[in-house]
Amino acid sequence: MKGQEWYQQEDVVDEYEDKRFSRGGGRLTDRLEKSAVFEALAPIEDKNVLEIACGTGRFTVMMAERGADVVGLDISAPMLGEGRAKAHQAGVADRIDFMRGDAARLPFPDDHFDAVYAVRFFHLADTPDEYLAEMARVSKGQVVFDTYNRFSGRSLYNWALPMGSRLYSRRDVDRMLAGADLSLTDETHEFVVPFGLYRKLPYRAAKLFRSGEEALDHTSLGDRLASISYWNATVE
Repeated sequence: MKGQEWYQQEDVVDEYEDKRFSRGGGRLTDRLEKSAVFEALAPIEDKNVLEIACGTGRFTVMMAERGADVVGLDISAPMLGEGRAKAHQAGVADRIDFMRGDAARLPFPDDHFDAVYAVRFFHLADTPDEYLAEMARVSKGQVVFDTYNRFSGRSLYNWALPMGSRLYSRRDVDRMLAGADLSLTDETHEFVVPFGLYRKLPYRAAKLFRSGEEALDHTSLGDRLASISYWNATVE
């Protein structure tokens, strides 16, 4: 997996949170991402859910606050520690089990969870087909994940990133879904401008920019140019 060593460094938590979600336009993209994931998985109350690459628990805690019982799995011990702290602070620690583990070899039986999801993970995946097949194996219903799109502004943005990102075409996603015996039930395509660029803007400027971008997002052209896609699938 890309960046595996970086994600396990002791200071990764401060860098990760501060650079991505705590300031300026990062706060906006954090809210928009959470909304997209929650809408894909809703209704969530009383569901048994697994989050792959849960990181610092951004989505994990949100799901628990909305009534789900969640397992959050990640390779990074520092990030899992931050996730546990967030869960205690939010009063939902009893609804979350944070585990360190490998997403390619999930330590759960078949059909164990109502839903399995992964956000900001597949752009780092070295063997995406293997990961998706494992997600489908342990889910008895729903699998939700996102990809960064090859034919989008993300291709240009990738050049400026130290680790780069794995980018996917629609054909890639269809092949992965078929290989994992998943049927696509819904898809959402967002952010013509890669959301990494939003972090460079003050919050108010990012909101204004997003208002303008939404007009294009919700068209067929916006779907074709979107930098991120959310895929909602069911186990066959």
